[in-house]
Amino acid sequence: MSARLLLADDEPQIGRMLKSVLGTEGYAVQIATDGQMVLDLVARWRPDLVLLELKLPVLDGGEVCRRIRDWSQVPIIVLTERDSEDDKVALLDLGADDYLTKPFSVRELLARIRVGLRHGARLQGDSGAVATFGRLKIDHLQRLVTHDGQEVRLTPTEYNLLLLLSGHAGKVLTHRMILRTVWGPHSENDLNTLRVFITQLRRKIEADPANPTLVLTEPGIGYRFRPSDD
Repeated sequence: MSARLLLADDEPQIGRMLKSVLGTEGYAVQIATDGQMVLDLVARWRPDLVLLELKLPVLDGGEVCRRIRDWSQVPIIVLTERDSEDDKVALLDLGADDYLTKPFSVRELLARIRVGLRHGARLQGDSGAVATFGRLKIDHLQRLVTHDGQEVRLTPTEYNLLLLLSGHAGKVLTHRMILRTVWGPHSENDLNTLRVFITQLRRKIEADPANPTLVLTEPGIGYRFRPSDD
């Protein structure tokens, strides 16, 4: 069964072009031309992923994203012309999984869609008790982390940080979201603590901590844990 993509864009020419491209890749695509239509289709059609343009009539993309997150964990990729770090952080804090800044290539869009769909599958429990990312394995039941078959000794905080990042593999997590989840709401602005723990974690799980391939930095925004087959 092909994955269902909901494309939210009020420009007919762009909508037709993207629907044609995505259809060629085997996806089933529906187009929503305003914010309320997006909400209705998410509820009725149950897409596997939403591509959300911010400039929509009736309800703008930010409000649509916030409302979807009140009851659904469907992956959302925002398509935006906004390029400032503050705007991107705001979108991610509203619940978006990822963003693409216009103009973007079709190849990049397809890659982000594949990552988003894998993330959605993991949220539905498809990852099992053991998550594998290349040479890194995380056994959730035993709370055991191994790299190349050797146990990686993590502190409880390092383990919780790894669990959060890997559990949202492919998704950009903001500094604030990570700090709030791992350390609590009182620590939302403690970026120095987060950087220290990210450095420690990379030393233990990366083959080359200076050139990480698992825990990737999104400058000024946060971190993204890279899926093994990305």
